[in-house]
Amino acid sequence: MIYTAAVITISDKGAAGMREDTSGPALCAELEAKGWSVVHTGMVPDERGQIKAELIRCADELCVNLAVTTGGTGFSKRDITPEATLEVIERRTPGIPEAMRAESMRITPRGMLARQEAGIRGGTIIVNLPGSKKAAVECLGAVVDALKHGVEMLLGAEAVGGKKVAADGGGAVFEPDHV
Repeated sequence: MIYTAAVITISDKGAAGMREDTSGPALCAELEAKGWSVVHTGMVPDERGQIKAELIRCADELCVNLAVTTGGTGFSKRDITPEATLEVIERRTPGIPEAMRAESMRITPRGMLARQEAGIRGGTIIVNLPGSKKAAVECLGAVVDALKHGVEMLLGAEAVGGKKVAADGGGAVFEPDHV
């Protein structure tokens, strides 16, 4: 199966061209190294409506398996990515942010301040990551391998002719070593 992903950077300064995005490209590289195909990248300011619209686009129009955000998860008044995410997901997946926080806490006690959320919208898993390049890559590393299995469960794989295909008939093929 080809696992598809989108990486969305949430940054007022980045969207205004005042700051170079280092987290987004680092996450793309990490995902691709782990076998994901990054089919979309985007950048939006810390505006609830724009964050929601980009997440909905990734899930409903682009139909990616995984949409990760980077940024907007801190304590600043402009940090509203988790709130926007909660407004678009259909089901929360609390184990994902719990695993990321646990990994962060091994590195720094400030890991407890993380406000990431994760959930499912349609056939897409949405995961919030910190804005710091280092923290974003560390948090993704804590969950990325399990996310492939999550995608397979989400698509409802059923055995067909020795391989598994998505139950919705979408044609996605799961190789036996992935299940």
